[in-house]
Amino acid sequence: MTAKRDLAGKQYRHELKYVISEGEHHLLSTRIKACLRQDYHASINGGEYFIRSLYFDDPFDSAIWEKSMGVSSRDKFRIRIYNLSDSAIKLERKHKEGQYIKKDSVSLSRADCDSILHGNIECLRFNENPMAMQFYGIFKANYLKPKVLVDYTREPYVFPDEEVRITFDKNVRTAMRNTDLFNPHLVTYPVSELRNCMILEVKFNRELPEYVQQLLTLGSAERTAASKYVFCRQYEF
Repeated sequence: MTAKRDLAGKQYRHELKYVISEGEHHLLSTRIKACLRQDYHASINGGEYFIRSLYFDDPFDSAIWEKSMGVSSRDKFRIRIYNLSDSAIKLERKHKEGQYIKKDSVSLSRADCDSILHGNIECLRFNENPMAMQFYGIFKANYLKPKVLVDYTREPYVFPDEEVRITFDKNVRTAMRNTDLFNPHLVTYPVSELRNCMILEVKFNRELPEYVQQLLTLGSAERTAASKYVFCRQYEF
């Protein structure tokens, strides 16, 4: 199967999502852990790490409505940090194109991140990453502003063929309207739809290897279009 690529030659990937129970996670995690290796960053942190993402949207909440209406080509922008540290800060665009996804990112310094959070995006014009100017234009044209923080703990596994990445995202929580990205004492709330559940994501390039398919036998779990951003913003509407 020929891989789908963008105009710059970057490969799109498949993304499958499932909402699974804690019991299903226990069975799958035990099986996968015995056969696949963990992501390096998780392996040095006890098998999982904490992710906090700050999502942006325009004044019309287009990312919400495009998702609900099933628009096939759409973008979501976010700033992502790990373990509440500012040592690796990424401004990311996740692009959805039908059944495919592609992620572009720009590394930010803490100072530049703070500037963006305060509404000043001029730092992107001077970032060396070639994607930064494109991001700058999109933020400027669409008046993108911080909307919601999404917290969760990720348990990730990888398989080299087709660059397979399997993640269990647990304890998904929202900070509602609070967007204080680096606040370690931020009050957050569990997402009711995921109570006693979590999100399983499977990403790969062209085809999911049969070996991995066998490991991922899910029983009653069904594929879903679960969006952590939508889950965490729905309380506002």
